[in-house]
Amino acid sequence: MSDMAHKIIRVVVADDHPIVRSGIHNELSSHADIHVIGEATNGDQALHLAHTLQPDILLLDVNMPGLRAVDVIKRLREIPAAPHVIVLTMLEDEELVLTLLAAGAKGYILKDEQPAIIVGAVRAVDQGALWLSTKVAHVIRRREDRPADESPEKTLTPREIQVLRLIARGWSNARIAQDMCVTEATIKFHVGNIYDKLAVTSRVEAVLYAIHSALVDLKAD
Repeated sequence: MSDMAHKIIRVVVADDHPIVRSGIHNELSSHADIHVIGEATNGDQALHLAHTLQPDILLLDVNMPGLRAVDVIKRLREIPAAPHVIVLTMLEDEELVLTLLAAGAKGYILKDEQPAIIVGAVRAVDQGALWLSTKVAHVIRRREDRPADESPEKTLTPREIQVLRLIARGWSNARIAQDMCVTEATIKFHVGNIYDKLAVTSRVEAVLYAIHSALVDLKAD
């Protein structure tokens, strides 16, 4: 616990608007556990700083010159110790949200959020959680419901739903196993079943599906 308490979260802010960058920088830097170590004004700079500075978090604006945000996120998969990406935007477009999260983004927040929301998102994503703005979560939930015979979430067991909800909180398999008083191998088995039943291949995809199906509520905690 003490190690977590003293960890410094290293952040790069990528946005082509100086006022936005300055505002985010000042807000984040006012917290002792967060240090802004670099700023980028386009996608290419954002990717370069992710390589050279190796931040924990990359706050990435969607609409910048240069390399597209989705391509920055995809290319980050190729480097070791890649930062977690939190997308910043004014948009609430459903397909854009899903595209960026599917590419590998771990957070999606709107620029009209209160500053404290960005701070909370940085801390949560650094700890492994998926973070969605409340408005963005609602956009996903407004998707047309699947027909009853195409609802694989209904095949999940109560135990699998419990595991899925803990995954949504950013918990590792080891932590879930400890909390549920079972072996980590058992949790891996449950996770594999969840992936198979929901036809997903990653924890992020599983959580997105669960949000859409109202199996989890990221704001409940």
